[in-house]
Amino acid sequence: MAEPALTSAPVRRPASVAPTAPDGASTAAGWRVELRRAAEVVALVGLVVTQPLLDVLGRSPDFFLFHRATSGDVLTLVAMVAVLPGAAVVLLGAVTRLAGVRVRAAAHTVVVGLLLGGLAVQVGRQVTALRGVPLVVVAVLVGAGGAVAHRRWSLPGRVLRVAALGPLVFVGLFLFASPASAVVLPRAHEGAAGVAGPGSHPPVVMIVLDELPLVSLLGPDGRIDATRYPNFAALAGGSTWYRNATGVSGWTPYALPAMLTGRYPSTPSAPHYSQYPDNLFTALGGLYDIRAQESITRLCPPSRCEQPVAPEQGLGVLVRESGTLLRRIAAPVDSRVDPQESFREQTAAEVGLDAAEPVPADPKFRWDSLNENQPARFTNFLAGLRPSDRPTLHFLHLLMPHPPWTYLPSGARYEAPEDLPNDGAGWVDLARARHLAQLRYTDRLVGETLRTLRASGLYDRSLVVLTADHGVSFTRDWQGRGMDAITHAPGEVAWVPMFVKEPGQRAGRVDDRNWEHVDLLPTIADEVHVRVPWRLDGRSAKQPARDRAEKYFYDRPGERVVLSGGVPARPAPPAPHPLVGTTVGEKPSGGTASVAHLGAFDHVDPAAGELPALVWGTVPRQVPDGTLLAVAVNGRIGAVVPVVPKDQSGRRFAAFLPDDHLFRAGANRLDIYRVGPGGALRQLTLS
Repeated sequence: MAEPALTSAPVRRPASVAPTAPDGASTAAGWRVELRRAAEVVALVGLVVTQPLLDVLGRSPDFFLFHRATSGDVLTLVAMVAVLPGAAVVLLGAVTRLAGVRVRAAAHTVVVGLLLGGLAVQVGRQVTALRGVPLVVVAVLVGAGGAVAHRRWSLPGRVLRVAALGPLVFVGLFLFASPASAVVLPRAHEGAAGVAGPGSHPPVVMIVLDELPLVSLLGPDGRIDATRYPNFAALAGGSTWYRNATGVSGWTPYALPAMLTGRYPSTPSAPHYSQYPDNLFTALGGLYDIRAQESITRLCPPSRCEQPVAPEQGLGVLVRESGTLLRRIAAPVDSRVDPQESFREQTAAEVGLDAAEPVPADPKFRWDSLNENQPARFTNFLAGLRPSDRPTLHFLHLLMPHPPWTYLPSGARYEAPEDLPNDGAGWVDLARARHLAQLRYTDRLVGETLRTLRASGLYDRSLVVLTADHGVSFTRDWQGRGMDAITHAPGEVAWVPMFVKEPGQRAGRVDDRNWEHVDLLPTIADEVHVRVPWRLDGRSAKQPARDRAEKYFYDRPGERVVLSGGVPARPAPPAPHPLVGTTVGEKPSGGTASVAHLGAFDHVDPAAGELPALVWGTVPRQVPDGTLLAVAVNGRIGAVVPVVPKDQSGRRFAAFLPDDHLFRAGANRLDIYRVGPGGALRQLTLS
């Protein structure tokens, strides 16, 4: 019998000796996987970090101009934003490979999910009403779902790998298409010089304040409130007050160029000499020496004037402020994504400048001991107010009373948290009070300027101009300078103070012509006998007034908004609570409150120029919205404020105490009382 034929069968090897590709092929395949993962991470980081950050910064050339950033600083910052976040995440993922292939794959999936969740937070804030915890929950679900989809299907990964080119596109848009591109790649242009005509060429002293509505200066009789603002009133009493004056935009990067070029805003350009080559500085530059203190513009070309160093500058501050901006962009709650929040004028002491000359002691304001708290830019400006052999333009754009609000009327400073809203129940009244306190301090700066001009002999023979670029609304639900505020409170946003003192003028007068800020350049040119060699939209005050009564205003360049109405009346101020100013004895206790900076009251030194004048904190959640709290320092009530509706920081309150006389040197006692029916007080235990 024949033996059965043998058949061949596959040989099974243990898993440990399974056939493998050559080492080189395995390594190459691993690198290809890592490159794909890196591309996916770069794409997502670009969408979560690079694009939103460069988008906001690209629309904020004033951020770079304020911090005097060089082209190198901006390019370095852009490179860091585009490269470092993605590189850091890629490197962190690569390190997990040391724990094995499975750990590396799981780590990549987690990273993808987290980045998708971060992207969902930003998109959700734009397209939904969700905020806080609900938005975070949705973002977690989106991130988890996206991570699962990425793990199961290949299409999401392919899409992300194509999108890895995104950061390069975002950088290109920033450098070549955004308004900030002018700061990085300025075009050389000297601008047109004005033509000197017959007549005298007097010194020009021009001060542009920032975010100052006319109505903030008015008293109940429609005149400048001489009690609160004696120096503004003194200037009005010796100059021409164009009472019906309006700015042309609520945004300085558009408003100030319009003032200095005589042209309405037409394009969203950076407030830079390369974009506005023809302006006041170039028109007068051939005849006048220019001593310019600009803040968030750079309209004076370097060939005409050097910019003194005042604000904190350099790459370090750009990185720090950009990090703060990114935290706000990425937050699941509403926040003011505005680089202008970093526009704090440093004091003379902070930048090592000598303080202004002391003026006679005034115990009410203590100006003689606090003058080093004045902004360094203002100190530089005062130092330049000296007679000269040549005609001179002394120009100051001062970010006062623009926020951040940090000054009391006396000139003393106070600290405030970054997250206090400016709108809504309770908050808008606090914002207005802080604005008005800083305005009273600004009045002191105006007084110091007038005193210096008179002492130097410049006042009588100079053309003195003082105005503001725009106002701001403190109308509840319409606070700010955007289109809603313009529509509902135009009198607060558009109308601004406008004073022109001609050489030799001593008597004040009021002119209610329809003044718009494009009229400023032609008016100055007529006063100093210089012909401007370009077409102007404005008209000089020496010409007949324009026929139309309507105002032209621009929330966006090229998009005219027509405003009607004449000189606005002052909004009725909130009535002070009858408890304010009263002394408090022993009261029964009941309830608690948490005060954020309670320790600041233990060691107060008024002579140092800083006081704990803003008190903020939280109360337990069971305290109803609108509950009144009386805040007392050393036994005297300085403010009565409501508990505002709960937000992401809890059930909060904040009280502003602008009266220095509440405080004394050394330890101060802070008491907070809950105000009950009939004004009954119950003292809260503070922690």
